[in-house]
Amino acid sequence: MKKVIFTLLVAFYAVSAFAQGSNYIFFAEQGEQFFVIINGIRQNETPQTNVKVQNVNAMLLKVKIIFADKALGEVDKTLPVPEETSELTYNVRKDKNGQYVVKWMGQVPIAQAPPTPPATTVITYHTTPAPAPAPVTSTTISTTTTTVGSTPAPGGVNVNVGVGVPGFGMNVNINDGTGVFYEENTSITTTTTTTTTGTPVAPTPAPVPVPNNDHYIMPGYNGPIGCPWPMSPGDFEGAKASIRNQSFSDTQLTIAKQIFTSNCLTSAQVKDIMLIFDFEGTRLDFAKFAYGRTFDLGNYYKVNDAFTFSSSVDELNEYITGQ
Repeated sequence: MKKVIFTLLVAFYAVSAFAQGSNYIFFAEQGEQFFVIINGIRQNETPQTNVKVQNVNAMLLKVKIIFADKALGEVDKTLPVPEETSELTYNVRKDKNGQYVVKWMGQVPIAQAPPTPPATTVITYHTTPAPAPAPVTSTTISTTTTTVGSTPAPGGVNVNVGVGVPGFGMNVNINDGTGVFYEENTSITTTTTTTTTGTPVAPTPAPVPVPNNDHYIMPGYNGPIGCPWPMSPGDFEGAKASIRNQSFSDTQLTIAKQIFTSNCLTSAQVKDIMLIFDFEGTRLDFAKFAYGRTFDLGNYYKVNDAFTFSSSVDELNEYITGQ
């Protein structure tokens, strides 16, 4: 009896852990839009550049990335299912041969996952295909009216009305006894054209009104800005923890880029992230990447303190001048 109860408990906890599911993040480093297909089911209804599919509890994960630009093709990938619920990040990018690949970039337990960037499309994993879009029928009606007038020879009072079918034509002849004969020919043609297409067109969203205070106000700073709202201190600390949890410098850099593609930083925050990296080249790479995503561009000189060599400062300055 004890063995049976123990077996049932193990099975219960296994099913519970499996039911929770893991999160999978896919992002395109160069901003290509794509659909995520998991086990044959499309997850996002519109193409995106940054997609998080949460609570994925499949035992086998066959993933297909289909680009919105059909010229870029498709990518197939079989992904591993972690033993514990985790958040896994994958980069959709070109390899050294110019072919698109889905590359694993990092994995953390769900409890340690950083906040989801605002620009990320979050979808709960589903195995039921979305219903087919209802066909859209458009009807066009065009009407043409033609009137011609003339004055033939005089005559007596005469009224003549003629109607032709189809297309509806009408001739009216009137002689009013004054010696002038009026003829008016009116032709009305109505054409109805019906066109049916299988894909409805999404309405254009209304513009979002911009409030008067449309960007962060940094005390004591009145210089140029590169983005409107820097990350909050709490979200930023979570992002730093996620980057530090990666074992390799290349992975740290990729995760940092993934997080800050959709987030704004201050110069001080950029410097903090740079100091996480062990290598000078990685710091320089991130400093170039973050320049266009920094609020207080006038303070960007402060990131130079994170460099060891003056040549890195010179290269960053040259890069900024080119921007």
